[in-house]
Amino acid sequence: MEKRIRKSEMSPEIVLLGKRIEEIIKEKGLKTREVAHDADMDVENLRKYIKGKQEMKITTMLKIAKSLNVSVEELFNFVKTK
Repeated sequence: MEKRIRKSEMSPEIVLLGKRIEEIIKEKGLKTREVAHDADMDVENLRKYIKGKQEMKITTMLKIAKSLNVSVEELFNFVKTK
């Protein structure tokens, strides 16, 4: 099976969001598998989000935030306001 290639690069914000999720997982001493299970999602999809390789739906983001026990605002604390 041939690997699919994205037509466009992921936006920097998507990559930063993935890094932020990974940071929170490490801060809380969790395992990616645990977070995926608590969010009722496949661990491979969560890994794609963390690596910034796949965009997520808002409902998925809410599930991840809930499984991490953080607010959505905390997920986006990397965003600089003007």
